[in-house]
Amino acid sequence: MKTLKLSKIVLGLSVMLVANLGLAQDKMMSKDTKMVGGAAMYPSKNIVENAVNSKDHTTLVAAVKAAELVDVLQSEGPFTVFAPTNAAFDKLPEGTVATLVMPENKMQLQTILKYHVVAGKWSAKNIAKMIKKGKGKAVIKTVSGATLTAWEKDGAVYVSDENGNSAQVTIADVNQSNGVIHVIDTVLLPKS
Repeated sequence: MKTLKLSKIVLGLSVMLVANLGLAQDKMMSKDTKMVGGAAMYPSKNIVENAVNSKDHTTLVAAVKAAELVDVLQSEGPFTVFAPTNAAFDKLPEGTVATLVMPENKMQLQTILKYHVVAGKWSAKNIAKMIKKGKGKAVIKTVSGATLTAWEKDGAVYVSDENGNSAQVTIADVNQSNGVIHVIDTVLLPKS
């Protein structure tokens, strides 16, 4: 009988412990925590620490590693990253990604990736204000030295490259300890 009571007490304590762990985990996910690619993106982690957990950004992470830009994106920043998804990379002509990640193409890959990065932390609200101030368009200088153009249509924010290709921001304001990520649906390419 004592063993049965002890078992019930242990079971009760286990249930309480699991419930408390769940509450603690919920508290860790602040209102600023967003889900991207099936993973929580924690504002306390840097761009790389979060991106490696997104199943939608494995191609981007592989490209960042091949371009040897991990240390840069883990640095203090702050940075705003327009982060293309795997599906965005899949829109490129067949073989493009495989060619870009070859060691001999590292400089070209770095240029393309830096074209998606802006110095400073620019929230969607900041970008919307810039678009309004620019009468419908905001020209944004990237860390590659080239420009992107942000604009709005039907309540959605888009970013266009110098070749006229446009990417829609599908998830905005994914806050990081060293900046912010805006997920986009198309890879942006600088003029060559």
